[in-house]
This record gives sequence, C-alpha cells and structure tokens, in this order.
Amino acid sequence: MRFSKSILVVLAWLWVSGWGCSQEQQQAPVSCFFIFGDSLVDNGNNNGMLTLARANYRPYGIDFPQGSTGRFTNGRTFVDVLAQLLGLPTYIPPYARTRGRALLRGVNYASGASGIRDETGNNLGAHTSMNQQVSNFADTVQQMRRFFRRDINSLKTYLSKCIIYSGLGSNDYLNNYFMTDFYSTSSQYTPKAYASVLIQDYTRQLTQLYQLGARKVIVTAVGQIGCIPYQLARYNGNNSRCNEDINKAIVLFNSELKKLVTRFNSGQLPGAKFVFLDSYQSTVDLYRKGRSYGFEVLDKGCCGVGRNNGQITCLPLQQPCEDRSKYLFWDAFHPTEAANIIFGKAAYSSNTQSYTYPINIEQLAML
Repeated sequence: MRFSKSILVVLAWLWVSGWGCSQEQQQAPVSCFFIFGDSLVDNGNNNGMLTLARANYRPYGIDFPQGSTGRFTNGRTFVDVLAQLLGLPTYIPPYARTRGRALLRGVNYASGASGIRDETGNNLGAHTSMNQQVSNFADTVQQMRRFFRRDINSLKTYLSKCIIYSGLGSNDYLNNYFMTDFYSTSSQYTPKAYASVLIQDYTRQLTQLYQLGARKVIVTAVGQIGCIPYQLARYNGNNSRCNEDINKAIVLFNSELKKLVTRFNSGQLPGAKFVFLDSYQSTVDLYRKGRSYGFEVLDKGCCGVGRNNGQITCLPLQQPCEDRSKYLFWDAFHPTEAANIIFGKAAYSSNTQSYTYPINIEQLAML
C-alpha cells in the first residue's frame, strides 16, 4: 500500500503529537514547560511590539527550520535545546500567539530587552517585564482551569510536574545600571545595593510563580556579559579585554541568587525544588575552552557592524558569516545555536555542581 508524501507528513505529525497513542505511551517525564526571560530565550513575543528589540527578519533564524520567528540567534535558543532534551515533541510557542489546549504543553513568555525591573529596556521601546510575564502566567493558569473542569487540585498536580525556566537580570545591567545616559540607577545604588534590590524584586516574582503552582524551577545566573562583543566594541581596558566592572557587578547578583535558591530549597517554599544554573561559570569555561569545542572566533559576532561586529547588531538582510558553527556569538549580544547546544547539554546532564546546583535538569525532570 503506497502513501503520498503529504499523507506521510500528516501521519508523522499526528504520531509526534501523540494522537493514536495509548495514555501510557504518551506519558513522558515532562509534559509541560513554561519559560520566563529576555532575548536569550524570546521566540517571537516582541514581533508585534514597537521596539528595537526584535529579531523577526533575516538573517535571524537563517538556520532554524521555521525561519525568522523572532529568535535572537541563527537557529535554536537555549530553551529550544532544553525542550528537545526534555523529550517534548515540539518547541514551546510564544505567549503572543498561544491559546486554548496548546497552553497545556507550556508557553514562552520571554521578551527581548526585559528585566526584573519594569523600567529596564525602556530605552529600546516596548517589552514585557518580568512582572508582566508573571501576570501573563496567572492568566494562563486561569484559562487552564477549564481543561480540569475547574478542579483546582488536579490543575495544581499537573503544574507541579511542569518545568519552569526563569532567566532574567542581563538587561537590568546592560539596559539599565550600566547605561548611565538613560538611567540613574548607578548613581542611586552601589553595585552591591543594586544586586540586593534586584534579588528582593526577583524573590517576590519567583514566589508568585510558586503561589500559582510552579514547583520545579530553573533559575539562571547572568552570564559573563562584560565579555560579549557589544562590550568588547566599547571597552578599552588596560589589563583585560573584557569590561570587568560589569563582570564584578554580575558576580554579586549571581552570588545572591544562588543563596536565594538555597533558601527556597530549605523550606521557605515547601514542596518546591529550585535549580541554580550557573550561566556565568559555563560561559567562562566556554571562552577558555572554545577552540576545543570547534569555535575559531570567540570575540566577534557572526553578524553585526563595527568593531567585533558589536557596535551595531545584525541588520535586516545583512550577510552573516558563512560557517556559524565556528562562532561563539551570533551578534553583539547573543550566542550562536552551536553555543546554545553546548550550554543546553551541559545544564541538562551536568555531573558537577559548578554548572547546576544542587542537581542537574535531567534529575529535576525525574522528581
């Protein structure tokens, strides 16, 4: 019996979607994944906004099967890689275009330029801050109630098995504290005080996620953003190629964030398990060992304008580098898909607490 190519494609889609499978066959360690964050994991929420923080044009997405979706890289983001490692059948869709039963598989609320603080990213235009992302999740939970016949306990049980990813903070430094022409925060707070204020706000936001049903939560440290092409293009340091003032401020925030995870896991949020993902350490290690992973260019964007391809980010229809797998950075701010794959695999199955603390993401999924 012969099938046309189009029928085979439909059958394959139905199989991947779980249609025709028994209830047991459909069971996977993780059936839902909710994502909060900024442009590192945004996959299209900013497409309809009046903002400079948009990536729904080529060459963004040049290596992604669906093309220019709004992802700020050439292919998959970190959470796309994570979704595949978790065994989810599809990438998690953006909140901006997800409704109905699709909500049950998870939603991506991330928004380019957003931060923990509401004003962060205003210099680039519209965005969805973490406070608003949490509010959007509350709306999602409310909508999901009807699929559980308004049985709140069943919904809570379902949500308790979902993986929650939250990665904020980069823009609170790049597009707030260290952008002194637009923001006054650096004159209001010392780096240590600013880190404390951010953690105070973030504690409230993560607690709200817990109150809404989140139980398996990944929180990410801020990466070594003093060494991204954007900073390398602007900084003329004497002893380091990186802007160590920014890196030192980031370390203060990351240290407090790890302490917060320890407090949450020590009974402050009963029944929850938080994993601290040390993006700072993983980026430091990748810079140091980049060539052993096949990267040949560690300090320039594959696509961009000016010094280190970091003075202006990737322009519409600009011709990027030919071999993206050789570049650590896609543009002035964001890693390539090749780097995201390495970061994703390290976080998922790391056997050292230097990347994931106190357990890795695979272990979190199996709880």
